[in-house]
Amino acid sequence: MKKQIQFISSLLVLSALLLVSCKKESEENFGKPTDEKASLGKELFEGRGNCIACHKPDVKVVGPSLQDITKMYKDKKLSVIPFLKGNQDPVMDLSQFEIMKANFAITKTFSAEELKAVEDYIFSFSK
Repeated sequence: MKKQIQFISSLLVLSALLLVSCKKESEENFGKPTDEKASLGKELFEGRGNCIACHKPDVKVVGPSLQDITKMYKDKKLSVIPFLKGNQDPVMDLSQFEIMKANFAITKTFSAEELKAVEDYIFSFSK
């Protein structure tokens, strides 16, 4: 009987540890891009592109939130890439367009792969 209680206790402890470790992993990955391109896009968005200074995931700061950008572009079936290259008129928040124009000097230096990665990152905030 004592061995059965020890076995059940051990099993419960192991089960609890397994649940805690799974929860921790999912919490660590929350808000992180799940594919390689979106990860590169996040790095560019927050780093060299400095887009994060004006665009937050779910809150309008200077420019629209990433969720709002994603919704607008996906609803219109548009790519963000031509805009980032400076080849497309803005589809939202025209009042901030002059501020955004300064960033075209940076985004125009991005390769096609880097621009696609930034777009993938932005679109990863789709609701």
